[in-house]
Amino acid sequence: MQELVLIQPGRTAETDFQRGATEASLRREFEERLAECGPLAFRVARGVLRNTADAEDVAQDAILRAYRRFDKLRDRSRFRAWLVRITFRLALDRTKSSNRRQQRETLWSQPERKPAPPTAEDLATANQFRSRLDRAVDELPKNQRLVLLLSAIEGHSMEEVAALLNIPIGTVKSRLFFARKQLAENLR
Repeated sequence: MQELVLIQPGRTAETDFQRGATEASLRREFEERLAECGPLAFRVARGVLRNTADAEDVAQDAILRAYRRFDKLRDRSRFRAWLVRITFRLALDRTKSSNRRQQRETLWSQPERKPAPPTAEDLATANQFRSRLDRAVDELPKNQRLVLLLSAIEGHSMEEVAALLNIPIGTVKSRLFFARKQLAENLR
């Protein structure tokens, strides 16, 4: 058996008419407020971007966003400040975006540079520092030297060093602290 659904034809036409009238009223109010504040959106965007073409794009985008959300604006008397805020934020976003794009393009356009091979002077300096560092590490007390070598040079965590040496983690931390301090003094 079929079920019948009764529709009141006057009801949908009436609600459609009311909705249309509300939308038309909102559109008229938006156009009135835009006539007062529209050029301001361009001036704000131009002030941030310093480029007429980009400012026009941002102002149009801001006006479009304002139009789409105009019905959600609670205090319509604050339309001017709202439009300025939208425009300002869009202009800042455009600036950040163009800066990122410019950095990417700059990096891509530069040929990849390989580091120059070390000179004899660089090698001599590095060897000299290496020998000074080895002497400074050798001058450390044995317990500090061992903790320093395991954690800083071998890359073990504090917990691993404590487990390897069978000592508390606090002891590892204090020995490492004093070893670094002594090493810095020895290298001066």
